[in-house]
Amino acid sequence: MSTKGKSKTIVDSARLSGPEKAAVILLALGEDHATVWKALDEEEIKEISQAMAGLGNVSASVVEELMVEFVSGMSGAGAIMGSFEQTQKLLAAIMPPDKVEGLMEEIRGPAGRTMWDKLGNVNEAVLANYLKNEYPQTVAVILSKIKSEHSARVLAALPEDFALECVTRMLRMEPVQREILDKIEQTLRTEFMSNLARTSKRDSHEMMADIFNAFDRQTESRFITALEERNRESAERIRALMFVFEDLSKLDPGGVQTLLRGVEKDKLALALKGASDSLREMFFSNMSERASKIMREDMESMGPVRLRDVEQAQMAMVQVAKDLAAKGEIMLAGSSGDDELVY
Repeated sequence: MSTKGKSKTIVDSARLSGPEKAAVILLALGEDHATVWKALDEEEIKEISQAMAGLGNVSASVVEELMVEFVSGMSGAGAIMGSFEQTQKLLAAIMPPDKVEGLMEEIRGPAGRTMWDKLGNVNEAVLANYLKNEYPQTVAVILSKIKSEHSARVLAALPEDFALECVTRMLRMEPVQREILDKIEQTLRTEFMSNLARTSKRDSHEMMADIFNAFDRQTESRFITALEERNRESAERIRALMFVFEDLSKLDPGGVQTLLRGVEKDKLALALKGASDSLREMFFSNMSERASKIMREDMESMGPVRLRDVEQAQMAMVQVAKDLAAKGEIMLAGSSGDDELVY
């Protein structure tokens, strides 16, 4: 016997849930706009698909009402303006509140679409420091969800006994229930990522020291002098955090030679042209006798040079030194002297 005609027709959009409204709109858009589905994650696709399969008949008036609501939410007076608030308002019309909040948090958060992508952008030492206080089973779940390369680095940064316990749990792990995964994600979002966002902000004095490093000497001196008159403590902190060309004198012989290999010879000659005698001699003493002689001759043949060109060459050398330090190839000591090496 045919069941046609037995299913009820939906005539009131107010009775529809968020996923059902989304299902109606996506059905109305049809296959030509199937790319809309790509913007949804797996759980959202599943939820909307289930709603779609159980919709039954929807009256034309309801479809029209929802489409008008959808379009009017995007457009006003013939123009559109994208913002977090508009996006959140639009999503709220077609999705459950918890889904909207989760999606908006992902949009606002650091690089990475999901929580697991975000963790992939967290330094392994920072993540390991947080995870070492969690249950091994929880850590096992988290490490199984992030990329294997990052997981390996985090395991290596964990205390050895704890790391081995996590490995054992991962080997015995069975499929994790969605509810448990959701709970772990929520904990990571509220406890770890939110704290990370607050603590990872750079110190303002450190940021200003980098900016001052990029000034030419005249501008740097002008700003430091003016700042000293207003806030001597801040000026002193910035000065201590700055790494300037003359600080290269604190490099050990191995660091000097590494730096010399990374700097173009013409830039080196120009930078040393404006260096103090002691710093200049330090570089010469770390070259071969022949290389030192050629460099001195090159500098003499230059004749008078513009101060601005010298400063740019010195700044370029400082940047090379910072890049090498970031790679762990040399060790820099700040102008405060706190990091100088004692032999």
